[in-house]
Amino acid sequence: MIKPEVFRQYDIRGIVGEDIDEESFYLIGKGFGTYLHQKGLSSLVLGGDARLTTPSLKEAFARGALETGCTVIDLGMVATPVLYFSIWKLKTDGGAMITASHNPSNYNGCKLNLGLDSVYADELQKVLHIIQKGEFASGSGTYTINTSVNDDYKDYIISGITLERPVKVVIDAGNGVGGLYLPEILENLGCEVIKMYCEPDGSFPNHHPDPTIEKNMQDLSKKVVSEGYELGIGLDGDADRIGVVDEKGKLLFGDQILNILARDYLRHNPGKSVIVDVKCSKNLYDDIIKYGGVPIMYKTGHANIKMKMKELGVEFAGEMSGHIFLADRYLGYDDAIYVSCRFIEVVSKTDAPVSTFLADQPKMYNTPELHIACSDDRKFEVVAKVCDELKAEGYDVLDIDGARVNFPDGWGLVRASNTTPVLVTRFEAVTEERMKEIQQLIESKIYKYL
Repeated sequence: MIKPEVFRQYDIRGIVGEDIDEESFYLIGKGFGTYLHQKGLSSLVLGGDARLTTPSLKEAFARGALETGCTVIDLGMVATPVLYFSIWKLKTDGGAMITASHNPSNYNGCKLNLGLDSVYADELQKVLHIIQKGEFASGSGTYTINTSVNDDYKDYIISGITLERPVKVVIDAGNGVGGLYLPEILENLGCEVIKMYCEPDGSFPNHHPDPTIEKNMQDLSKKVVSEGYELGIGLDGDADRIGVVDEKGKLLFGDQILNILARDYLRHNPGKSVIVDVKCSKNLYDDIIKYGGVPIMYKTGHANIKMKMKELGVEFAGEMSGHIFLADRYLGYDDAIYVSCRFIEVVSKTDAPVSTFLADQPKMYNTPELHIACSDDRKFEVVAKVCDELKAEGYDVLDIDGARVNFPDGWGLVRASNTTPVLVTRFEAVTEERMKEIQQLIESKIYKYL
């Protein structure tokens, strides 16, 4: 049988051999195939990342889906955004991507799609319930292999990007699948590219494939500075999250990347809304207003953001975590390969260094995203208790996703991660001392209930 706890908020994820195995993925394939069948649908694209366990898990998923009568188009090893692109390009009913994104190499998982929409939350639970009941559709599906979509994807991106001058950029793909795409695309656009760790290797021998964490970007930062290049771009394991370092080797937070892109978007689309998640800096919200946009704060999570974009008809959104979504000139999903090209397009419009792009903003002192270990079965309860206590004490609390506590001179956040057994916190204020005061206030309440 399958462990229900691997069905998380946005996807399926666990440690291979402990939480998930080939039998699990055979059942997930049957469950998802039945889920599609119940909606009168049957076709799906199937892809996988570079993890060493992905081929066998992908084969098991395909076997299960085929037994429900699905048409399965196997894309082989691809980036997650390439799988999304193939759903659009090949006009399939759905898709399944075998990946654990930026998790360590002993993890794997699966992201499911209905069209370009994520199957998540209650809909993902429906797949689990189908598996638990064992009531599967039955049929004889068809299996084909398609690798041509990779070239279609590259051509599509190249055709939609215009650089005003060549840009010197270092790419660190973290030995994930993004290295198969981004360097070639940028070279075709005329960039001078230095490649680092662009060969897919599911053991991730050089560093953990999460480009939003400073220690993972150290080699990239050193290379950018030593070579005198303009910027460096890092990708996560399945290339749906982006990290950027400037010409001085300094890592930009996800909300700063979003801020730079938002300015460019709003120059061409004044008055439009931009969705940003609860972990983002006050500077970003203020800057969106300054540049004529309307900031909308929403829950963290790529599936949540995509759903809200669709609901409100918004073209541009992003998260602190490096997921950035563009329906402006693109297809609306989180694609770090395409977002990298859009960022470089912005860089090409000026000779100013990347480090100066946000230099006109007020100085704010902030932490990166911080994690406090807390078990999956207690994390939401702890956050709820902290939130209730802060409200009872009269603080200004936004509780759309955990508790974001706003002050005239700063803010603090605590929320439960939807993917790992941790509480996520972040703090920001006009002075470092005040930032630490806010951090102390909120952390003291967290530790009271841990």
